[in-house]
Amino acid sequence: MTARMKLESGRRVVVKIGTVLLVDQEKGTIHRAWLESLAEDVSRLRGRGQEVIIVTSGAIAVGRRHLNLPAGPLRLDESQAAAATGMVRLAHAYQEVLGQHGMTVAQVLLTLDDSENRRRYINARNTLNSLLGLGAVPLINENDTVATDEIRFGDNDRLAARVSVMVSADILVLLSDIDGLYTADPDRDPDAKPIPQVTAVTPEIEAMAGRVQAGDSRGGMATKLAAAKMCLANGCRMVIADGKAPCALKRIEDGARATWFLPSATPKAARKRWIAGALKPTGAVVLDAGAEKALRSGKSLLPAGVVGVEGSFQRGDAVIVKTADGRVLGRGLAAYSADDARRIKGYKTSEIEAVLGYRGRDELIHRDDLVLD
Repeated sequence: MTARMKLESGRRVVVKIGTVLLVDQEKGTIHRAWLESLAEDVSRLRGRGQEVIIVTSGAIAVGRRHLNLPAGPLRLDESQAAAATGMVRLAHAYQEVLGQHGMTVAQVLLTLDDSENRRRYINARNTLNSLLGLGAVPLINENDTVATDEIRFGDNDRLAARVSVMVSADILVLLSDIDGLYTADPDRDPDAKPIPQVTAVTPEIEAMAGRVQAGDSRGGMATKLAAAKMCLANGCRMVIADGKAPCALKRIEDGARATWFLPSATPKAARKRWIAGALKPTGAVVLDAGAEKALRSGKSLLPAGVVGVEGSFQRGDAVIVKTADGRVLGRGLAAYSADDARRIKGYKTSEIEAVLGYRGRDELIHRDDLVLD
């Protein structure tokens, strides 16, 4: 096992919990002992300085029983009602078990639109980063109560991948009822062989996905491979592991069988590549010599170093970064709109709130959102 195939090597880890692990499919009750063992795992990761986000399934499976909904597929409105009922109980259970280890849970509900609309994406990213910075454990699920057939993620494997990309996570852990990817469906083919490592999701790899499990789970190996594609493209490592036994994360650390998907780039490098080549700039900020020197030394762009603002852009848009004589230094994502940037240019960070009437970010462009030529 290489160093990159170690859970301990990730600074920011997203853990996705499958419905079959968390909820008794017949009774609709939460597997409390299993959840308590997960809390032990999360506490251990946090104790060594790792940040953890949990993406949980199970709300519909829990809620449908409390609403006495019939077995079998549910209508969209029934699923939404079940999710609204079940998520309350899930969040309470997570807070109880994590709270025993001194951790605070913060519930975040997302829709697909939140990850595709630029403004909402930035807001969600900033919220999650703030929660992690404040020491909370974000607990994420799809917002089934407002999602429609057109905008819903449809499974929490892909939701977990979207979240991992959003927060530049180092590792996504998909805990399921199977211990990784096999050359064929092991339930159907006794000769199926486990695959310990994947560096690209090719058509041959996709052909290995088996059938979707029955019940309230909406995932399957196909959705896990879709999540892997997303992670690999954005520099995030992903591991599929069996989560049925207690302390599943500790078992991964101890070398239990799993499939690791290993990208060629890091999350930061992939994000900077995306900023450099995939986004069309909608404006520009002009810097003084001091700001240029600060950027070259790896610092963020502060309003005090800005002498001009060009174009019309909104918070989160890509902008050109250039000098007063027109030399292009690079591009970055603006933390303020063009109007607000014009108001605070030249001001110290401590003066931003007085000028704008609200407290925004200290940086006009954070160094993680900046690519220099």
